[in-house]
Amino acid sequence: MTASAGSAAERRPTRGRRIILWRHGQTAWNVERRFQGTTDVELTETGVAQARRAARLLASLQPDAIVSSDLSRAANTAAQLVALTGLEVTHDEGLRETYAGLWQGLTHDEIIAAHGDEYAAWKRGEPVRRGGGELESEVADRAAPVVLRHAEKLPEDGTLVVVSHGGTIRTTIGRLLGLDAHHWEALGGLSNCCWSVLGEGARGWRLLEHNAGTLPEPVLGDDD
Repeated sequence: MTASAGSAAERRPTRGRRIILWRHGQTAWNVERRFQGTTDVELTETGVAQARRAARLLASLQPDAIVSSDLSRAANTAAQLVALTGLEVTHDEGLRETYAGLWQGLTHDEIIAAHGDEYAAWKRGEPVRRGGGELESEVADRAAPVVLRHAEKLPEDGTLVVVSHGGTIRTTIGRLLGLDAHHWEALGGLSNCCWSVLGEGARGWRLLEHNAGTLPEPVLGDDD
């Protein structure tokens, strides 16, 4: 290599670290439009197949680390990527879905019928303890530090895969992008086993992709 070529290589900018936030596969409660929250609901056969397909795509990105919610729907989704990459996965309860108290186990229609005013206030972007549970800002308070802690351990240009839940991913993205909580709803929900990608920029984290991994599909989950 010539001196000039070596100097050019040294000046070439790095890509920076990436964070892939991957939502779990389908569950029966997703199909029923039943609010899951922190209830531990297993993947359906379709959900396992979704995870297996998505894992093949994500493995091609050569991730350096995987961290997952400890709820089974996320942990079993992560297991498909672990099987392909040989990486160890760290399970962290900080990545669980929003705890929503009385809403958990209710269908979308039942929530509107029993808690309509609360639901409408949440959709307007007001800070609401859905079902007496967590505020969205509190979810971000527990989840975003988990993501950042693992991202800080990445090598230069490394990739972290975070396996979590629709609501938790949305609030975490909002926090990492520095958006006001009132505007987090502007980030659309994730379909089952789709993901968003954050890239490291000069001014902090940037949203590079959102709800990637499939053709557009309905969002079936707690975040719709």
